[in-house]
Amino acid sequence: MQRVTNRPAWAIGVAMTMCCTATLALGRQATPSPEWAAAARAELARQATMPDTPGTGRFPAIKEEVAFPPDYVVYHPADLGELGSPKLGLYLFGNGGCLNDGASSRIHLLEIASHGYLAIARGRIRSGPGATVRRTTTTGAKGLMTALDWALAQNNDPASPYHGHIDPTAVAASGYSCGGLQALQVAADRRIKALVIMNSGLINEGSKVVPSANLPKARLNDIHTPTFYILGGESDIAYEHGMDDFARINHVPVVVGSLLGVGHGGTQWQLNGGKAAAAVVAWLNWQLRGDMRSAKLFVGKDCGLCVDPAWRLEKKGVD
Repeated sequence: MQRVTNRPAWAIGVAMTMCCTATLALGRQATPSPEWAAAARAELARQATMPDTPGTGRFPAIKEEVAFPPDYVVYHPADLGELGSPKLGLYLFGNGGCLNDGASSRIHLLEIASHGYLAIARGRIRSGPGATVRRTTTTGAKGLMTALDWALAQNNDPASPYHGHIDPTAVAASGYSCGGLQALQVAADRRIKALVIMNSGLINEGSKVVPSANLPKARLNDIHTPTFYILGGESDIAYEHGMDDFARINHVPVVVGSLLGVGHGGTQWQLNGGKAAAAVVAWLNWQLRGDMRSAKLFVGKDCGLCVDPAWRLEKKGVD
């Protein structure tokens, strides 16, 4: 069902996830307090005025809409000619609220792209710089696979600017909040080589709020790749569910990193995506490119994230 709103999709996504979790936990619909609503409005106003950033990687990044049914926002190095021999990895991203605002995590995605990745988010630019469309709808996990098919076709198309620039063996699925559930829903696809689940986790009781959240815990058995959960501490409404996922996954390497005290929004709206984006880049570089320098953030008793007081790290099958 479509709904029209003048609020950025990030706000809707958080509100939807909050209500979903509260409904399951309390048996009733939750209404945000006036204080929460005021704080959310102030934060959203700040986010809407934030300029796009080029990221901290070797390749300054930009975002653009791609008019391919369904629509996508694509994040990539601004000058593909500067890539040289390295090829772009693919980072398929599910949006917060499972909505079709492909700019709702733009700071995070620009940072990822600046390190030599093609990041693809479903929808159009509905918030922040360049936003022209306000109508939002929910999306399904199938859109992540359609994005993968599109990117691989572009890699093989001599007329495409991406021709020959993409590494089809370096594919990660990721997502924030409800979008993280979409990434888990497509985890069985053998083309995916790594997972990043941000502020998310399967809900034991299922969900009737958004279809992509209605997944049994047994779907965790579909995961066949190393998996990195990023949570926002115990104040993150997804914390319990993400930690439960971690406890149940024993057949693939899995890491859960909790950024203490940042809550459900994580650090995606901090400068260049904050500590979460930096950790995601390291995970991708390790899992998709075999970069052992990046592996040092995760491997060993004194790993980089292990000794960083901002993180609380747990891992299985990694060391």
